[in-house]
Order: sequence, then C-alpha cells, then structure tokens
Amino acid sequence: MNRTILIMPLIGLIIICLFFLIFILLEKNPNDPPSALLNKNLPNFSSVNLYDTEEVLLSESLKGKYTLINFFASWCTPCRAEHHLFFKIKEEIPELFILGFSHKDDLDDSKKYLEEEGNPYSFVGIDNDGKIAFDFGVFGLPETFIINEDKKIIYKHTGPLTKKIIEDEIAILF
Repeated sequence: MNRTILIMPLIGLIIICLFFLIFILLEKNPNDPPSALLNKNLPNFSSVNLYDTEEVLLSESLKGKYTLINFFASWCTPCRAEHHLFFKIKEEIPELFILGFSHKDDLDDSKKYLEEEGNPYSFVGIDNDGKIAFDFGVFGLPETFIINEDKKIIYKHTGPLTKKIIEDEIAILF
C-alpha cells in the first residue's frame, strides 16, 4: 500500500513528460493555436464604419476580392508594433482590401490612434462587443486573417506581424 502511494507521483510525472515530448515532436507551438476556420468560409458579419456610422460593411461584400482582416485596439501594444507594416503591405499589394476591426476599444481612442499612427485600412469596422472577433475565433490581439476571392479563410496569424512573416508567409499568397 505504501509503495503504491510513493509510485503514483512518479507515474504522474512520467505521463506529463510524455505529453510534452509528444507535443514537441509534433512541433506544436502553444503560442500559435490552430484556427478551426482555416480553409472554411468567412463568418457572416456586418460592421459599422468607425468614421461614418451610416456606412455598413457586410461580409458578403468581400466576395471577389482578396482581403486582409486585422483585429486591433488602441490599448494593444503589439498592435502598435505591427501597425506600420500595413502601409508596406498596402504599397506592395495595392489590390488587397485591408479591413481593420477596432476590437472592444473606445471609438474616440481608436480614431485618435489612427490619426497618430496613420490609417492603412480600406475600411475600419467597429467590434465593440467582440462578437465579430468571437465568430472568427480570435484568441488575442492582434490577429490577422487573409481571405481569398471566394470568401475562404486561407491564412491566420496570432500576434504582431513582422517583416519576415510578411515576406515568408503573406507575400507568397499573392
């Protein structure tokens, strides 16, 4: 009986070590969770324009164009770190429609942020309640998606973009 009690923590430790070994061998990155929506249809949404509440963007209107979708907030430091790269993407891929979603952010703060840093987006939608982000399966800010002309999600990146990610992962999609 005493021997069984002594062996149980050892067995538990072995199981945990095996789990991590399998995780490492499968090359899973815990900082990059998989997207259930990858290669699936774009979720249906409608969003009001940050600058003109009379203007509404519907997910259906994205059919026929490649679109980069970025969830950001003025309070998000990694969002600020990647922000300047959207100007580079816009310059290098001018046919790309760049959609930004102000996620759970004060509207005035979002406007001020885009005034200070510049606005690279073709449309800035409002996602105050986080429903659009929830439908996309957003894990944390920033998150970036690319959809093709058939409204299929063909790319997802969690975290801030870098020049290397743009060159190695995004540019090759076009």
